[in-house]
Amino acid sequence: MRAAGASPPPAVAIIGGGPAGLMAAEIASGEGLRVDVYDAMPSVGRKLLMAGRGGLNITHSEPADRFRSRYGARQLRIAPLLDAFGPAALRDWLHGLGVATFVGSSGRVFPTAMKSSPLLRAWLQRLRTAGVRFHLRHRWGGWARNPDGSSRLSFSTPHGEQQHDAAAVVLALGGGSWPRLGSDGRWFALLEAAGVELAPLRPANCGFDVAWSDHLRQRFAGQPIKSVAAGLLDPTGATPYRRGEFMLTANGVEGGLIYTLSAALRQAIEASGSATLQLDLLPDHSPARVLAEVEQARGARSLSSHLQSRLGLKGARLALLRECASADDFQDPARLAAAIKALPLRLLATRPLAEAISTAGGVCFEALDETLMLRDLPGVFCAGEMLDWEAPTGGYLLSACLASGYAAGRGVLTWLGDDARERAAATDQPNETESP
Repeated sequence: MRAAGASPPPAVAIIGGGPAGLMAAEIASGEGLRVDVYDAMPSVGRKLLMAGRGGLNITHSEPADRFRSRYGARQLRIAPLLDAFGPAALRDWLHGLGVATFVGSSGRVFPTAMKSSPLLRAWLQRLRTAGVRFHLRHRWGGWARNPDGSSRLSFSTPHGEQQHDAAAVVLALGGGSWPRLGSDGRWFALLEAAGVELAPLRPANCGFDVAWSDHLRQRFAGQPIKSVAAGLLDPTGATPYRRGEFMLTANGVEGGLIYTLSAALRQAIEASGSATLQLDLLPDHSPARVLAEVEQARGARSLSSHLQSRLGLKGARLALLRECASADDFQDPARLAAAIKALPLRLLATRPLAEAISTAGGVCFEALDETLMLRDLPGVFCAGEMLDWEAPTGGYLLSACLASGYAAGRGVLTWLGDDARERAAATDQPNETESP
């Protein structure tokens, strides 16, 4: 029941029900503001649930400086967000939800249950208890400014077009890499029409196309390449090698090691039309040892049998060597040994955005103030993957999404000011959830 003479608290609209949007909703509702979450899908948190299918990697336990460096060119923009809500604060927040965590051998942080569904259930329950209302199957179609400066939001719904007013808006619509889960990038045209400074959406943590022979495509697509190291070959030499594994696909390559290097590989392709990945097929062997083993007399054995016997090269790794090394390399032990330690693999293009794990590009930080509010659209904030940043997998994506949602939620509170919170304190909040 509303206190006598009290006006209702301002409405806050969160558009997008992923981690960034839900975090912004939690911060705003925690101060008693009326919060409505709108999502185009039949349920919220779909990408979070998908990310947790193989074990939800929440964040990483490495030192702060190294953690921030994972955000590459945007680390200076992301650092203040992590200062306010970094890995330690994130783990404390999870523990407050009743979700225990542990640090794996790689330094990655996981919930003890390894799944995202218990986390999401506990989170949504807390939001509903705080009065957050969810409007599902509501696709945002743009907005207009009311005379008082608030936003009139337009939505396509199963019941036709609807409009909702909000004193503050948080856009947390994701990137463009998961259209079937709701992150389809349709918001880009709406913000572009509004004059917001944007960087083109591009694939991040993605696979790459390679011009495979029919033999490799038919025989080895789907095979892993394990225990290798790789770096980007550029005119100045190869970048520092990273160790890991990846997968051969019918179209090219994908997997953890490729994703780690994907930003640099994509940039090289954008600059020159292709990128060369240099592979060390035997990172635990020195060049001298590889050469010595290759030069060993092989008698009647075939070269393939010799490489398998002396160096353990077989299957997909041997096929990759034959695919990328020249015929002349196989005739000269020194050249063959060099190819094993520095095998060039030419990548032609990124795989399509819809296949990528995450998105680069989006709303430029220059269009935002320090609270993540659009400078030219007061009261409208942006958060999550729709901002122009990228990071490798390993907990960095989710960490920055949650940190930006936290910042946007705090920004809403600052924008609406103390008066809004006083009005909220004088108003009992309804506890209801709108049906899809």
